[in-house]
Amino acid sequence: MKKKDVLFLCQFFYPEYVSSATLPYDTAVALKNAGFSVDALCGYPHEYADGKEVPVKEDVNGIGIHRVKYIQMDRKKFIGRLVNYFSLTFMMAMHLFKLAKYKSVIVYSNPPLLPWVAAWAKKLFGTRLIFVAYDLYPEIAVRMGALRDGNIICRLMSHINQAVYKHADQVIALSSEMKAYIAENRPIKEDCITVIPNWYEQQPEETGDRKKDNTFSELIQNRFTVSYFGNMGTAQDMETILGAMRLLKDDEGICFLLAGHGNKLDQLRETVEKEGIGNVYVQSFLRGKAFQDALRISDAALVSLEKGLVGLCVPSKTYSYMGQGIPLLAIMEPCDIVSDIESGAGMWVRNGEADALADAIRKMHDDAESGNAMRNKCRTLFEEKYTTDICTKQYVNTIQKLL
Repeated sequence: MKKKDVLFLCQFFYPEYVSSATLPYDTAVALKNAGFSVDALCGYPHEYADGKEVPVKEDVNGIGIHRVKYIQMDRKKFIGRLVNYFSLTFMMAMHLFKLAKYKSVIVYSNPPLLPWVAAWAKKLFGTRLIFVAYDLYPEIAVRMGALRDGNIICRLMSHINQAVYKHADQVIALSSEMKAYIAENRPIKEDCITVIPNWYEQQPEETGDRKKDNTFSELIQNRFTVSYFGNMGTAQDMETILGAMRLLKDDEGICFLLAGHGNKLDQLRETVEKEGIGNVYVQSFLRGKAFQDALRISDAALVSLEKGLVGLCVPSKTYSYMGQGIPLLAIMEPCDIVSDIESGAGMWVRNGEADALADAIRKMHDDAESGNAMRNKCRTLFEEKYTTDICTKQYVNTIQKLL
């Protein structure tokens, strides 16, 4: 039997709208367009598919998709995430022998138990293993206090890491600092690690008044708008952002627009309401025209990582901001994103520096000329490094070399 070229093994995939789904799908489309035969084995949509019923199996743009149903509890709670991880991994393991039909499998680090299935496929069937490291576990969970170092879950994740990295033909890291961390802390040679950043679909460059005839025009009332979109979870430093909001709550020329998901979202919304911070607007996940309008009205965009997490994960919404030419405001330790910022794409502060963040926002608000220069730099960097075509082509090149 002739084997197909590539199988995507992941939790989220088309038609789900979070980046954990859209990025693998974009990659699959690029590989299909390059002439590879491509399928996907993924979890059945639940939270991120607008409640629409989707078939268990279907063909989309020549990509065969098989969706596996599993227990899906509340992801905002730690026990809920654990149940989801184990349930999905168990159900995927039930389909292990299907992986023998493929020359290679691309598997993602989320959920952290799932790559174990791909490692078994490599061991049993000789399937080429490409591991995409979005997040590095158990380090993130330990550093954020979600797990105690050395407990049974950590030991299981460490065991899976040993199996996956030992057998991986190629590891994809999202940044240079992540590559360095993997090379030092995982059983894999450095020349088997490739840096391919995440990306965002390229949009036409904005012309005219960005804040006119916009979904959010009445809400922001032509104020300088600082935005945060995407995950507000364990890895994101929302406390420093909240501190800056408190300092700027009486500034009539500045407002904040936050939208997304994650276990810190509800707490942030409650704090804003309780403290009466009237220039902060917190909404649920935005997509489609609403998200594009939200990007259009943004004068600056926040990206953040908790202290100690640089090298373990990368905030993917960064690239949607840069694609729209929105100056970045980063709260994190030095990394590739900070290097982009220091080249003129925005401003950055370290964790806990709420005063410095508030000052940076004021400076952006007061200096329109500098803001325009940052916009141009963001757009230039995006077009040079972070478009869908540029990044997915690197995946195509990687698979071509392996196969």
